[in-house]
Amino acid sequence: MNLFPPTVGTTMFGRRVLYLPGFFSYAHHIVKVDGKKGLFRGLSPRLVSSAISTVVRSKVKQQVELLSKKDEAQNSLRKVFRETSQEMIIQCLSRVATHPFHVMSVRCMAQFVGREVKYGGIFSCIIKIFKEEGVAGFYVGLVPHVVGEVLFLWCCNLLAHFINTYVVDESFSQASAVRSYTKFVMGIAVSVLTYPFMLVADLMAVSNCGLAAGLPPHSPVFKSWLHCWTHLSHKGHLFRGSSFFFRRVPVTSLSSIED
Repeated sequence: MNLFPPTVGTTMFGRRVLYLPGFFSYAHHIVKVDGKKGLFRGLSPRLVSSAISTVVRSKVKQQVELLSKKDEAQNSLRKVFRETSQEMIIQCLSRVATHPFHVMSVRCMAQFVGREVKYGGIFSCIIKIFKEEGVAGFYVGLVPHVVGEVLFLWCCNLLAHFINTYVVDESFSQASAVRSYTKFVMGIAVSVLTYPFMLVADLMAVSNCGLAAGLPPHSPVFKSWLHCWTHLSHKGHLFRGSSFFFRRVPVTSLSSIED
């Protein structure tokens, strides 16, 4: 689903590739059509989602910490497993509580494609979704979102632990400083690998909801998130939109310019 056709460009090695418009191109187009307010579509449910997430995470964290043991060694693998398990519980409960607002936010933004006004304020969104899809409508795309976040937590924490334990040398004068940034750097790397789960979750939130963005020809109607994943994988689009700049079209789409 692209508002602009790709353009032919070349890499630094002279190889021809197709480039999709970047973030600023889309932002400029939205401002041109809807004004600056168009950049804030879906902001209200996103703010509510953030507020609810903060409250839920705080309450759950308090309860989890009361039930947990804290006698493990500071850098032990057992401690990493315990803390990551706690983070996973907190994240999953937070996602379940906030996902309905994520669905609303995504659909409000997706209306730009077909110029619809189906989803407006938060209360009208709730009524519209419940009336048309029932409670299940608030949780479309929940599974891939949760799976992606759980994988992110475990991969990031375990990789950071093993690097800090077995790679960073104690004799290195800046060892403590390096360790403090390891988890942050691993988070950036792992987020790239788990991006497809977030993409599938967002596509499922819009699929077959009555908006042009979720219907042919803009998008197929997906039967499940696995169907969506398979479709994107086949097209080479699992990382579509993962970069703000220099967004290449998959190699499978280049046959038309190679002839």
